[in-house]
This record gives sequence, C-alpha cells and structure tokens, in this order.
Amino acid sequence: MIKKQTKRILRIVFIMASISSLFFVPWILVKAWILPLPDTVQEQVNEAIGHGFDGMIVYVDEAGKPPAFYAAGWKDRENKIPADPHALFKIGSINKLYVAVSIAKLVNDKRLSLDKTLADYFPELMGRIEYADKITLRLMAQHRSGLPIFTNHPGFWDNPQEGDKDVLEYALDLPANFEPGEDYEYCNTNYLLLSRLIDKIVGYSHHQFIKKEILIPLELNHTFSSLNEVNIDDVMSGYYVGYEADLKANNYGSMIATAQDVGIFLRALNDGSVFNGDEQEIYSSIYEYEHGGLIPGYQCLAEYHKDQDMVVVQFMNTTDFNGYHWNLSQIVINRIVKILRREKNS
Repeated sequence: MIKKQTKRILRIVFIMASISSLFFVPWILVKAWILPLPDTVQEQVNEAIGHGFDGMIVYVDEAGKPPAFYAAGWKDRENKIPADPHALFKIGSINKLYVAVSIAKLVNDKRLSLDKTLADYFPELMGRIEYADKITLRLMAQHRSGLPIFTNHPGFWDNPQEGDKDVLEYALDLPANFEPGEDYEYCNTNYLLLSRLIDKIVGYSHHQFIKKEILIPLELNHTFSSLNEVNIDDVMSGYYVGYEADLKANNYGSMIATAQDVGIFLRALNDGSVFNGDEQEIYSSIYEYEHGGLIPGYQCLAEYHKDQDMVVVQFMNTTDFNGYHWNLSQIVINRIVKILRREKNS
C-alpha cells in the first residue's frame, strides 16, 4: 500500500505533468513514427528504449516458427538488472479476456444468462446503481452499460485494492454515464462486477475458476492472480515518469504473467482451443480477441494478426500522466509487426 508521503508526491507529479503537457509538443511521437524501419525486431526494441522506456519485453509466436523473445533496457533500474524476457509483469486490463472467457463458459453451462440484469444477480444494488434493472450481463461485457467508472475516482489510486475500502463504492450512488445500450464506454466497473458475479455463482474466487478452467488446461504455470502469489524479485520493476521510486510492490489487483503465458493464452483464445462446445460462439458475441493493459508503471499490448497467424505480446515498464508513452507503445508494436511482415514476404 502506498504510504501517505508517496501519495502526496504522486499527486504533485500528476498536477505538474498535466500543466506541462499543455505546452509540450509530442515531437517524440512524430520521431518514433517517421524513423526508418530497423532491419530486425531486436533493433526496434533497442530503439524504443531510446524513446524513454526503462525496459521492454516482446514475445512473438508466428505459425510454423519457434517462439521468439526480445528484451532491452532494465528489469530493475536501480540495481542495474537487465530486462529479462521471462520476467513476470503486471498485465492490467488484459485480465478482462480471462474474465470474458469465464463468463462464456458459465453461460454455456446455463449457470448465467447474458440477458439477465445486474438487479437479478445483485438485488442489493437497486437504488445504488442507476438502471440496475436494465443493465444486462451482455451490456456489461460489451462495455455498453453506462456504469460510472470506479477507476476514474482519485480515491482508487490513493488506496490500492488491498485497502479496507470496497472500490465498488467509488461507482455507487452516481448518475449513469448514459442509458444502457445507448453508447459505448470502456469501463472497469463492468468487469469488476462480472468478476464478483463469477465469485457468487461458483461459490469461490473467480481467480480460482480462471485457474481451473483456463490456466491449468493450457499449462500456464507463470500466470498468477496477484502479487501475493509470486516472489516480488521475479516481477519486472515499474516506473512512472517524474517519480523515481519503483512501483512494482504497489498492488492494484492486477494479474501477473510472463509474456509467453499471455501469448499462449491469446493463441488459444483466437484458435478456439480454450473453448468447449458453444463457448466460442458465446464469447464472440460479447468480447474481443486481443487487448491492452495500463496501470501505473506498466503497459502491455497483446495482439493477434490473422494474416500471419501470429501473436505479438509487448510489455513496457514505463508510464506517464499525459499518455505519450501509451501512444509510443502503439507506434512501436505497429513497427514490430511491419518488420515481421517484411521478413515473411522477403
């Protein structure tokens, strides 16, 4: 848990960053975009470190080839430990893919219905969440619920999820952002509630359900539900621009995994081997087949490219307030994919 002094420092950093961003021209984005494309993925990874990332990991699984691993920069900047392509990493919102697969499995087993509402499953939320009787599981899974976003509340970042306060409180007793089904807005509250619904329906933690139904069958032995399950030294450090401390010990509830484990899962998601029966058809109706993740100090992208039957997972351990590093990460992965396509066609 972040100490009070650390919280105050982070608030100051956030404020200073937001003010400076008004005057800062993102020339680095232009530079990253127009630079000549390197000959190899490793050269591109090295180049990305020059854009201001502390460390980077890339995993590539291209059909017909053995998996490839790339790394540059630091796993631990302070102790000068080089980036390790097999290090554990906080994968943030990539966890939504695992939750959505779990929902599809429970719907296929008739234990959940996508057309039932939030009020049907959590009657105690009537009067505390607007339109609770109209927000279906399908709308929640598709980010079309209109629910207030709990992670937009500054109190969430002051008090990580291991704190005493239930983070759902940050989304209660607020007006809806829009009427259910009338718009789209990416919303972490949707998947917080879906995770808790899995807990309720199966009678134990959704993390354990994910392990039983996804991780064990796919032999994903380097995927974990939280920092509490791992040796902290195995986790790649995380850094926030303008703040020197290592953020890896801060627990915001993220799943932890290696790039290879994420890549194996993403391939199984896209080739359908993670599913049974009609589960894939159900899944396709509610969610996507690739994802990104972003929490303080950690950002990741997991993509599947059908034209090459290729999975690319990219981890970067530096984030900032104004989002430049997130934009940079997208530019970098696009360049990596271009290099891989060029190699295939050469």
